[in-house]
Amino acid sequence: MSFFLAIDAGGTKTQCLLADEARVLARASTGTVKVMRVSEAAATARLQSMLAEVAAAAGVSLGQVTRTCFGLAGLSSPTVRAWAGKALAGLVAGETLLCGDEEIALDAAFAGGAGILVVAGTGSNAIGRSAAGALFGAGGWGPVLGDEGSGNWIGLEAIRSALREQDRASADDGSTLLLREIERHWELGSLGELVAYANQRGDAKHPAPEFAALAPVVARCAEQGDALAAAVLRRAGEELAELVALVARKMNSAEIDVAFTGSVLAQILPVRAAMIARLSEWLPAARVRESAVDSLDGALWRARRG
Repeated sequence: MSFFLAIDAGGTKTQCLLADEARVLARASTGTVKVMRVSEAAATARLQSMLAEVAAAAGVSLGQVTRTCFGLAGLSSPTVRAWAGKALAGLVAGETLLCGDEEIALDAAFAGGAGILVVAGTGSNAIGRSAAGALFGAGGWGPVLGDEGSGNWIGLEAIRSALREQDRASADDGSTLLLREIERHWELGSLGELVAYANQRGDAKHPAPEFAALAPVVARCAEQGDALAAAVLRRAGEELAELVALVARKMNSAEIDVAFTGSVLAQILPVRAAMIARLSEWLPAARVRESAVDSLDGALWRARRG
């Protein structure tokens, strides 16, 4: 019997499953193993622990694995690619396929067929595949240079928008709801502390702030009627729609299926609604899937297919 290991390593968390030819035997998860966010030693330890857990749950030795598909963010980086190959060497038997996390998500949606996938989690990007198999992309330039519409972008943009509003307000108006809720989330006591923390570069003792973790905070503020929060979420959806439109233009295809994945589009409805609304204007013939795809399904499809 053949056994297949599928791994999806995103910017925030890592998930895996072990399966045979017909069914999934076990699943496991851990924190991020992205070596641009954690040390190689920490990433390797997390990966090894997760794989030991899934193997034990499945009752299958990692030495019995026929093929592994490892989808991970930042694979274009030589450092990331080298670490991924080294981390699995001697740990898991069989063939190893290294793929970008957006590639396995694309396969989860279209199983090798044509379509556009937009990713919005910690970061963001869009990738499309033509009927001939050619790949086209947009975005994915990281938290400093891009990632528009992502969780990281939403968190940063919320603070920026709230600070601009604070500057416009009179001294007696106090902090906006957004700033108060962000201070509460970060367990800070004042606007000054928030500004200092948000500008913190991060080091071994004081990690940089996780702006992506603020996306649910912004969503809650929008649900409470906060106009600033609602505007940030709407702009996030419009930014993601632009990524899709850019890929569709490169593919020269206006009538195409569009799928999505990532916590922002899967869990924050106003972002998804804004993206779909803008796409209905720019690409009225596009067909947007109703629910998010599971990237692990794409990794498993590749592992089984070889």
